[in-house]
Amino acid sequence: MSSGTIEDLRASMGGPVIGPDDADYEDARRLWNADIDRRPAVIARCTSAADVVAALAYARENGLEIAVRGGAHSIPGASSVDDGLVIDLSAMNQVTVDPEARRARAGGGALLGDLDAATQAHGLAAPAGTVSHTGVGGLTLGGGMGWLTRIGGLSIDNMVSAEVVTADGRILRASDDENADLFWAIRGGGGNFGVVTEFEFKLHPVGPMVRLGILFWGLDQGAEMMRLAREVVPAQPRTINIVVAGLSAPPEPFVPAEFHMRPGYALIVVGLGAPEEHDAVMAQLREALPPLWDFADTLPFVALQKMLDEANDWGRFAYDKGTYLPDLTDGVIQAVTEHLPAKASPLSVILIFRLDEAYSEVADDATAWGGGRAPCYSVFIIAVCPVPELLPPDRAWVRSVYDALKPHSIGIGSYVNAISDDEPDRVRAAYGAKYDRLAQIKREYDPDNIFHRNANIKPA
Repeated sequence: MSSGTIEDLRASMGGPVIGPDDADYEDARRLWNADIDRRPAVIARCTSAADVVAALAYARENGLEIAVRGGAHSIPGASSVDDGLVIDLSAMNQVTVDPEARRARAGGGALLGDLDAATQAHGLAAPAGTVSHTGVGGLTLGGGMGWLTRIGGLSIDNMVSAEVVTADGRILRASDDENADLFWAIRGGGGNFGVVTEFEFKLHPVGPMVRLGILFWGLDQGAEMMRLAREVVPAQPRTINIVVAGLSAPPEPFVPAEFHMRPGYALIVVGLGAPEEHDAVMAQLREALPPLWDFADTLPFVALQKMLDEANDWGRFAYDKGTYLPDLTDGVIQAVTEHLPAKASPLSVILIFRLDEAYSEVADDATAWGGGRAPCYSVFIIAVCPVPELLPPDRAWVRSVYDALKPHSIGIGSYVNAISDDEPDRVRAAYGAKYDRLAQIKREYDPDNIFHRNANIKPA
């Protein structure tokens, strides 16, 4: 691209336009996953929906492939593109809260930390993810699950409306009573249908203080721990959320020094109700299977949301896969316990979230979510490596765990936010019977598949 053509785009936008010759280009093109190294021709840092319209028009006129960037957390690197145009929403990170109506509006580039800080000022929260520097947009459009899923459902279940810029440059409001087909599709259909420049969420009373407990067992106790989790996790009230984890103990002050970085199994117990409720389940777990160490404390909800930030910091080398499990069956337990010891990086993890309660109270056809709404578990197998040399063996490890779990998984595909770019066949499987309806909506709003750097739904 010549500097003159970049100047044409600059003249049509309110936000900055960054090209390869600009001093901030190297920083602007950087992504969370250090394994992805892409060099876009131009980065349009939009500050309004009108800027997005201008960037889309410019890309169409110049035949440039488009990527949309919010928090830049896409593990396969969908938020950038070689020699194309990146619509960078990071400057659109404003969050406004109406505490009386329990509503929040978040710009398309807001991070979870932005959303949490604004809503927690009023003792409220929107169900979202578990790493505060994740982008609200990418997380939400694919579904969005975290500590609040049992009390509030997925992020998409709490989306009230959205402002969407479509491929042809229209700025539309999508809600139950306006462009309802588009609204249905963006709740789980990913970034296939346009650029969402603002989300409106309903909020739930949460915190500001919550309870956190962690119990840790060694590799030789994995099967016992998972059998215990099978009984205890689903029996909890919705104000208790327990995540089953295969991980290495972090080098934190609350972990005895002899266990720092030791691989094993943990139950992460989050209490959103009365402290006594959390204390009771922690006591039950300690008595049933005494851990090597455990920890319990009261902390701000915003601190809970940042608990995993450092382990998942920018500059890590990452790869992931995921699937759904109907239960923690003996076959699942065997697959996990046989494969967990083979991970090479101390940061690589297996995380198993319980999906039930509020999650299961939403009608299956209410949104484009492809996971079904019956109670189940969502498993994430994530290679997170501090150095590039560890990624190849842990990428192979992720695939081996996924393959071992596949015979025990539910036949509803995978969570689209955990689909890598090397597995397009899994996209159709992820949506099942909803795929054809999504493809029809895609044809209406993006017939040329302009938005294809995602878990792509091809237009019918």
